[in-house]
Amino acid sequence: MTTPPAKPTVTFSDDQAGAFDSITDMLQGAGVDLDDSLLKPPASDGQGVMAVLGKAGSGKTLLLAELYKALDEAGVDIVSGDYEGRKRRERRTLAILAPTNKAASVLRFRGVPATTIHRILYTPVYDPEYERIAEWLAGNGERPEIEDLSDEALDRAHAFYQSNKSIPGALAAAGLRGSDFITGWKRRDEPLDIGFVDEASMLDDRQFNDLQEIFPNLVLFGDPAQLAPVNQSGAMAFDTLPEPRKLQLSRIHRQEADNPILDLAHALADPALQFEDFERMVEDTARRDDRVVWGQRVEVDLMARSPVLVWRNATRIRLIQAFRSVYGAPDDALLEGEPLICDGIELPLKHRKKRLDLEARGLIKGAQVVYLGPGRKPGFSRLHVIGAEDPQVSAASIVKIEKPDEEEPFIPFAARMGAAFLHGAAVTIHKAQGSQWDTVQVFAPDLYAAARAGRVEAGQPLWKRLAYVAITRAQERLIWVVRNRLAKPSHPLRVDDLRVAAAPTLTLEAQDT
Repeated sequence: MTTPPAKPTVTFSDDQAGAFDSITDMLQGAGVDLDDSLLKPPASDGQGVMAVLGKAGSGKTLLLAELYKALDEAGVDIVSGDYEGRKRRERRTLAILAPTNKAASVLRFRGVPATTIHRILYTPVYDPEYERIAEWLAGNGERPEIEDLSDEALDRAHAFYQSNKSIPGALAAAGLRGSDFITGWKRRDEPLDIGFVDEASMLDDRQFNDLQEIFPNLVLFGDPAQLAPVNQSGAMAFDTLPEPRKLQLSRIHRQEADNPILDLAHALADPALQFEDFERMVEDTARRDDRVVWGQRVEVDLMARSPVLVWRNATRIRLIQAFRSVYGAPDDALLEGEPLICDGIELPLKHRKKRLDLEARGLIKGAQVVYLGPGRKPGFSRLHVIGAEDPQVSAASIVKIEKPDEEEPFIPFAARMGAAFLHGAAVTIHKAQGSQWDTVQVFAPDLYAAARAGRVEAGQPLWKRLAYVAITRAQERLIWVVRNRLAKPSHPLRVDDLRVAAAPTLTLEAQDT
């Protein structure tokens, strides 16, 4: 009996349907026939790069999700980055990627098994004993007998994997720590077949080149109205693609839900709109819809999990100092619950393996982290990595607290080397790209300063691009803060909601030995 064709489970708009068909044609060359749900040998070495472009609300993520479902139903193997089984000649592979942990977690929340770009560039090396469990869970082997694991522990691992396709999560449910079964990391030495990349406006040239080496068939999903990566001269990875390779989505689907945040974001496309006109529009919207707030002060209670979005570094540093001051944070220590932003890994080349360990656990540049307290060793911190699949980490840390009018940051404590962090109560709009929060506070005086400066990026006033990115980070509520004031906190900083019962904490030693 012939398998029925894989079809989208939702009703597409005309532009979505056209993009789905174009990508279906592209995947034919990769050996994936979505019309008949068949896998075949690839017809060529690859079909190259295609981009799906559209503004917020145009249905890019919905299209990505439906393509993933169709590929999964056709039998394509989904490579998540946490484990990869033995390669089979007849299999076709798909990886769904995002530039940041937070962006990947947004997709996972929608049922799409996304991982970060870094996690696909490097693959974990499993201990052979525990790799037998991974192969069994993935359906490629018999149930193993492991001396140190009971039948009940294996049952727990199997039950976890049925509801959450995570090999490390399943092994954690069996009582194992990451250091038990992952012995190291290696650079991917064999290509995969198909790659989907969300938030592709954030890709820099190096990442784009790396991805093209791994994926002969690559589909980028991006918003051309966002900000280009820093040092990219306003250009995005998909800008150089020929026009037939750019699939445009223009219909704004979420407008049907009367979303005032999206209405404001799309109003910025009017070339005649000035900053003062836009602020009147925000104020008028706030009077009739409580999803938009005309804020007279920064709400400090929100800053621990949803940073204030600013343009200027000087503003960011002043807001961070005000945040720490109202919570009574000392100069020489962090309070549990303070937010941090990973600023990279400070390790010499000889510690490449430790760098990979840290990055693979989500501590990549720009990652949002909450401080849970000191680790067991001097210089170590217990951390919760927002959006990471296994968020609890203990790592050697270098924390830098910047202060107004001081050139060098103050370092309350530090390991000799490890993961470096800046404070995360406020972040620049550039660094906020790829993230979303239920409530977002935008510091409007900074955007006014950008408007007064008259700067232009990619042919558009910079303040409009900044405002568009900042506004579209808000999922439920937008607070447009118009005054340089900070509210008093209504409760102390908290971490109890982040503690995961029975979750393993991987200790990543990044000390010189």
